[in-house]
Parts: sequence; C-alpha cells; structure tokens
Amino acid sequence: MSKRRKYRKKPSQAITAVQLDLEIEGFTYHKWGHEQFCKRGDWLVDGNGDIYTVSKESFAATYTSVSPGRYIKTAPVWAEKARAAGKVKTKEGFTDYVGGDYLVSNHENGSDPYAVSKADFEERYELAKDE
Repeated sequence: MSKRRKYRKKPSQAITAVQLDLEIEGFTYHKWGHEQFCKRGDWLVDGNGDIYTVSKESFAATYTSVSPGRYIKTAPVWAEKARAAGKVKTKEGFTDYVGGDYLVSNHENGSDPYAVSKADFEERYELAKDE
C-alpha cells in the first residue's frame, strides 16, 4: 500500500440524503459486489446518482447540512491507493476494489473504512490543504 494521506470532499460534491428513522428492522441490498445492510436511523444517500446507505454514526460525524435534504461531507478522510484487488469490511457489509482504487477511512487510524473507484475518488476529493 502507498502512504495514507488526508483528503477533503470538494465543495461541489453535495449529496441528497434522508434519514431512515422509521420503525423498521432494516433491509439488505446488493452493492459493491456484496450484500449491504441498512438499519433504523441510517441514511439513504443519493451521491449524484450513486445510491447507497451510510450508518447513522458515520453520517452524524462526517456530514453537514447545506440546505434541506442536501449535505456535504465536511470531515476529512484518509486514503491510499490499493496496489491489488481485494475487499474491505464496512459498517454496512463488504466492498470489492481493484488495484488503483482508493481505500478510504473516516479516521486517521484507518477505522470506518470503505473503497472508492479511482475515477470517482479523483473527481470528488482533493488533497487537504494542511496535508
């Protein structure tokens, strides 16, 4: 793996989201090569046509409201390029990745991880100015 570096979401990358605060057990869906699980209180996100869920805890710690139903990820992430294909365990399930994709985490220590394709990451994130 390459060195993990600090990035921020570009300001133009707002998402639409709604919290699933309903009396439900949750539900499963197939994405990123695996079954994902969403539970009560998690968020259903539309990131420019890419639909997925984010855990209640991760959303609260990383997103800020910019207008009703619109949010921007304001917390930094730490990322590194994957040298080979693999999968990463997320809070919702697993995500497959290929060499060159980015392994991203919401914490500098690598916790709360996920994977993002090289093209999507480079379109949506920029190196943090304090990096």
